[in-house]
Amino acid sequence: MGFKPANNIQDLQYFGEFGGVNPSISDSSTYTFLSAKTMFDTFEGNADGCYLYSRHSSPSNLYLGEALAAMEGTETANVAASGMGAITPVILQLCEAGDHIVSSRTIYGGTYAFLKNFTPRFDIKTSFVDITNLDVVEQAITSKTKILYCESVSNPLLEVADIKGLADIAKRHNLQLVVDNTFSPLSISPAKLGADIVIHSLTKFINGSSDTVGGVVCGTQEFIDQLRNVNDGASMLLGSTMDSLRSASVLKNLRTLHIRMQQHSLNAKYLAEKFEQDGLKTVYPGLASHPSHELFKSMMNDKYGFGGMLTIDVGSLDTANALMEMMQEKNLGYLAVSLGFYKTLFSAPGSSTSSEIPEDEQKDMGLSDGLIRFSIGLDADIERTYNMMRACMVELNILEPKESFTTV
Repeated sequence: MGFKPANNIQDLQYFGEFGGVNPSISDSSTYTFLSAKTMFDTFEGNADGCYLYSRHSSPSNLYLGEALAAMEGTETANVAASGMGAITPVILQLCEAGDHIVSSRTIYGGTYAFLKNFTPRFDIKTSFVDITNLDVVEQAITSKTKILYCESVSNPLLEVADIKGLADIAKRHNLQLVVDNTFSPLSISPAKLGADIVIHSLTKFINGSSDTVGGVVCGTQEFIDQLRNVNDGASMLLGSTMDSLRSASVLKNLRTLHIRMQQHSLNAKYLAEKFEQDGLKTVYPGLASHPSHELFKSMMNDKYGFGGMLTIDVGSLDTANALMEMMQEKNLGYLAVSLGFYKTLFSAPGSSTSSEIPEDEQKDMGLSDGLIRFSIGLDADIERTYNMMRACMVELNILEPKESFTTV
């Protein structure tokens, strides 16, 4: 029947302290023990069900982590205060001085900056490659390589990673395949395709209301225990702990993710098809013209579509800015970074979310000045949205008016 991530979330049942339908929020930073020995055992990681200190773990964080692990089909998960608060400890836990990483060249700008500019301070080097070319990926591996890093659907160019192919390479070379699945929750389940570790920025689709930041690492119990180890765990020692109130809020929003992703995908596919018919250079994995359309179809879970992200190229940054400003004035969305909100968000990635990537490297990877990245919202009447967007494009001479036919 295939993997059904939404069923796994639905099957989790939590009761609040007084029988509430939502679990009680653990609003404490530290926890008491009935015996000194139990405290010692908990500190050593040998006392299940006991809590030491909320930087290490808390009931609210464990509820959310358990739900996200069920969604991704991993043994367990550890939540963090931001997406980068999930990504950076994973890399630092797996690598030490002298190690090497092979990463997709098209990744979130913050991740790129961390790998390009920050980890070299610790003598950890990264080779950035075209992740869609498995031969190039394998050729970049050295005896020092520890990680293959990619995004299921890349930010912002929407390249699709062949996770099964990458997993085969990782296993042959004894590497850890780390996949950021932020753009495609529910649609793609990387762990089921062979990924060792799955990361999300919870800030985006999973939370869905643009009111908090958060992250999660999904993986084996052994690896998550390593991250949380009080002596040498990167998550524990770097301190990127999610607040319990935020964990409770994200957990409630997670319950509607399957409905939201269906609508995001439905709306994005409609707009992408219309924009492509209009002659705009449009990139969306759900289009047959996308070079990895069939690959995405081969990996995707049923019902959730090809995601809510698409890009168009309007030729220049000035034109892109003018269009985004006009669309915001017409209440079609917000000129803002991030994604997964109920309203459409749009930005020019070259000067925003990918600005950390040098201009020459942006050009090499195909990130043009006129590229606009859309996170398509939950609009009830997407045909109306399209007509209004098209009118903006006509007004700015991006598109020609549609021919009108009159009968005599």
